[in-house]
Amino acid sequence: MKNNSIKAVVATGIGAALFVIIGMFINIPLFANTSIQLQYAVQAFLAVIFGPVVGFFIGLIGHMVKDMFAGYGIWWSWVIPSGLVGLGIGFLRNRLRVEKGIFSTKDVVTFNIVQVLVNVLAWGVIAPLGDIIIFKEPASKVFVQGLLASVANALTVGVGATILLAIYAKSRTQAGSLSKD
Repeated sequence: MKNNSIKAVVATGIGAALFVIIGMFINIPLFANTSIQLQYAVQAFLAVIFGPVVGFFIGLIGHMVKDMFAGYGIWWSWVIPSGLVGLGIGFLRNRLRVEKGIFSTKDVVTFNIVQVLVNVLAWGVIAPLGDIIIFKEPASKVFVQGLLASVANALTVGVGATILLAIYAKSRTQAGSLSKD
């Protein structure tokens, strides 16, 4: 148990650091402070490997620190959904079999259905509502922004994290794959 908690803390730290670095240096602007963010693929990958708590804190800490470094203040209405994306996707940890070396077509479909739903909920609903409630932003602006972020993040995770999970699964030894000579 102690070994697993140490791994979780290390994974959270590394994941949050990657979230910040990738988020600061690799983004493709789309609309009104919304861009394609490749760090969500890494967050999703680590959430599946290490679970919902690690996924949550990677997004929460990573996004908060990235906002601090960016100099425009912390936008909690977007920081919290980043954590929720990791949390939601992390619940797939026990459903997907990547640790056993299996990432079948069914697993890919399951992963992508869940991540799309999580991204739409986080960015298309929770973030815009947060902007309206906390920052008194106009609904028409933030819901367009949220929709674009939902699509961009779902595509990024769908391509990037699916590739990372497939590569990771191939690197794992499948149960029963060794034979006696």
